[in-house]
Amino acid sequence: MDNWIAAADPATGSGSATGATELISSPSLSGNTMQFSTNYSDYAGELYYTDFGIDTTSSNFVYDGWVYFDSSSSSIANLEMDMNQVLPNGDTVIFGFQCDGWSGTWDYTENTGTPTAFVDRWINTTAACNVKKWAQNAWHHVQISYSRDDVGDVNYQSVWLDGNEQQINITVPSAFKLGWAPALITNFQMDSNAPGSASSTVYLDNLTISRW
Repeated sequence: MDNWIAAADPATGSGSATGATELISSPSLSGNTMQFSTNYSDYAGELYYTDFGIDTTSSNFVYDGWVYFDSSSSSIANLEMDMNQVLPNGDTVIFGFQCDGWSGTWDYTENTGTPTAFVDRWINTTAACNVKKWAQNAWHHVQISYSRDDVGDVNYQSVWLDGNEQQINITVPSAFKLGWAPALITNFQMDSNAPGSASSTVYLDNLTISRW
C-alpha cells in the first residue's frame, strides 16, 4: 500500500507534528518497505492512515505487521496500530491498540459514551509493552487479534510481540456515529516523548490484515 496519508493528531500534546511516507528497499523484508518520517514538537503525535477496501460484514480480524526502529526511536513514546470498519448501519467500529511507553502496557480504546455522544478513551491493560525497550536496528513482529459483534462491541483477544503471546480478553463498546462512507482503514501512529523538537523514522513491512 503506497497511498498513506499523514495528519497531525490533535489529541496528543500541545505541539505540532508533520510526516511523510516513502516506499524504500532497505531496510526491508519484502523489498518494499513503507518508511514513516516524522518531526514533532512538545509531545505531539503524527497519524498515518490508508483505506484498503470495503467490507461491512467481517467480524474477526488479525493485524500482522513487522516494525523496524532505528536509533531515532528513542524519541517515541507510543506506537499505535489501529483498524477502523464501517458497519452496514453506518457506525464506525474503532479497533484501537498501542504499545504505551508511558505506562509500559498494551492499551486499547473504548467508547465510554454512546455512538452518538461518544467519549473515546485509552485504557491500560495488564499486558506489558514499552517501545523504549524494543531493540533498535531490528525487525519486530506484531500480531493483534480482535473481533466485534453486530452492535460494535469489540473483543480484544491477544497480542504477540516477536512470537510472545499475551492474553487481553476484554470486551468494550467501540461504535461511533462518524458519518463515514463504507471503508476499512488502518492507522499507524507515533507519539513523541520529547518536550522540545524531535524526529523519528520508523519502517513497516509485510503488513497483513486478515478478516473473516
